[in-house]
Amino acid sequence: MFKTHTDANQLVDAIADGIKGVTLNGEVWIAPAYIFIESLQTNFGFSGIKFGAQDVSRYAEGAYTGEVSAPMLKSIDTHFVIVGHSERRQYHQENDVLIAEKITAALNNKLQVVYCCGETLEQRNSGNHFDVVKQQVATALFNLSSEQITHLVIAYEPVWAIGTGVTATSAQAQEMHAFIRNLIAEQFGNAHAAAIRILYGGSVKPNNSVELFSQPDIDGGLIGGASLVADDFLKIIQGV
Repeated sequence: MFKTHTDANQLVDAIADGIKGVTLNGEVWIAPAYIFIESLQTNFGFSGIKFGAQDVSRYAEGAYTGEVSAPMLKSIDTHFVIVGHSERRQYHQENDVLIAEKITAALNNKLQVVYCCGETLEQRNSGNHFDVVKQQVATALFNLSSEQITHLVIAYEPVWAIGTGVTATSAQAQEMHAFIRNLIAEQFGNAHAAAIRILYGGSVKPNNSVELFSQPDIDGGLIGGASLVADDFLKIIQGV
């Protein structure tokens, strides 16, 4: 929850200018506040940047004050939605069953989904981190079809390494990414596992992006604070 309308336009303008004429090894997606999506899409859609939402309702419509539905987002050409972000889980008590319903709502409206999963410091210290992530992935994704999974990106968020002062090593990140990819392979097959993009969402910065993105199972980043500064975000994009 950052940036006014003017600030958001200035930030995206700088990012769009920074990637102009650059051959990107990947895509740049930006998820601003809901109320800025349409104007940013209008002003900067030409740049190749794709715009999405930070969350979506599980309901298509109804008396749900303050909610924003997948049909509403699709009607303004939103490309993707983030579902299950660690802050939604922590501050809004979202559970895996609710998250699965949101994923279905988004996919039914032909929105790409960035699905977030990850464990807390307590869960990692107890040695349950693989079980926690497996349960999250199974509940949220294993009800999907093989066709639906092709419209989904996974983002691993080690909650224990975000704003805690504890840093995840690239080896720890790779280990969990490989574990998640294997879960997808077991459920949907090796081809789908190889094709799915798994992003790292644990405090990616300009000075660690190259090392992280060099890992075989890390396909990009879900960038938080560093995306609020154009120069930092552009350096991370260069890291890809």
